[in-house]
Amino acid sequence: MINKTAKDIMNTDVMSVQGELSVHELAEFFTENMISGAPVVDEDGRLIGVVSLSDIVRNDSRRAQIVRNAHQSDYYLHGWEDELDEAEIERLHVEEDDGLNVRDIMTPLVFKVSEETPISQMADTMIGGRIHRLIVTRDDQVVGIVTTLDMLKAIRDLEQSEPQLG
Repeated sequence: MINKTAKDIMNTDVMSVQGELSVHELAEFFTENMISGAPVVDEDGRLIGVVSLSDIVRNDSRRAQIVRNAHQSDYYLHGWEDELDEAEIERLHVEEDDGLNVRDIMTPLVFKVSEETPISQMADTMIGGRIHRLIVTRDDQVVGIVTTLDMLKAIRDLEQSEPQLG
């Protein structure tokens, strides 16, 4: 495992959204794909932020004069529940004409690594940032994602590949 990098354990099936997508379309995208967050890319496919279901909810709360804490998107914080349940989907209703797009509600803070980043460095970043996802990029293009689940699988695979003593 010492020699493994992000490229070796990342998931390359990453759904991203464009910054110009309306918040209403984003809510539909999350619902249709049963996901709770996605990297945000510009028109050239460069990573510019992340957006999550909680960003939609926070935006709605902000309009209701509830204080918003936007230092870090929940996109990074929830590593185990990547799919929405039916109750969450039913609550996900955004007015079609609110005029906001993904850029307006996304979190520009991005935890990213290169394909060559060693597992130990990714673990340090996840632990230090108290996060569950790292976006893997090449020339600012999203090429994959590493989650805490991917890290656990790598540990399991290492243990299974080591010869058993005794």
